Amino acid sequence: MTDTTLDLGPQTRVIARLAEGVREEQLADGTPCPDCAVRNMLGHLLGLSAAFRDAARKDLGATTDTSPGDVTPDIGPGWREELPKVLDELADAWRDPSAWTGMTRAGGVDLPGEVAAAVAVDELVIHGWDLATATGQDTALDPGLMEACRQVIEPQLELFRAAGAFDAERPVPPGATPQARFLAMLGRGG
Repeated sequence: MTDTTLDLGPQTRVIARLAEGVREEQLADGTPCPDCAVRNMLGHLLGLSAAFRDAARKDLGATTDTSPGDVTPDIGPGWREELPKVLDELADAWRDPSAWTGMTRAGGVDLPGEVAAAVAVDELVIHGWDLATATGQDTALDPGLMEACRQVIEPQLELFRAAGAFDAERPVPPGATPQARFLAMLGRGG
């Protein structure tokens, strides 16, 4: 896929900032993901961060074996302290070049390290946008990370869609921004 690694730190900091901006009364609000409240999105971000942290470390077990569709994610009372900590650990784990090599597992699926990293970046970028949209925060995506996600997703878009990861592509008007085109490809935006 790639000979270079990508620093997940900028996007994990975005997620931490967005999570900090969530008000308690917003936890039950809906998100762009059907049947997913803000609290579930935060729980998903917490769970995927732990899973992909452990995938980077090749510390395979409960966090890497659980399919995301097997549980409805939620948050516990300490989520405001736990999420930023796990996000920092996630970014740090992928700074180790060995994380990007060999095989690992995430979501119960064995995959090459570099593919796991790409999926982690995709999850952070897309669900960061979901969280920002649901809570009325800045929805601007980092252009570099967005392009990295596009390069990973586009060739496998129909497989992702068949797995239920994305809705049908939405139309975009002429002259739409790269972000609007990217989100429309994933069935998001509007």
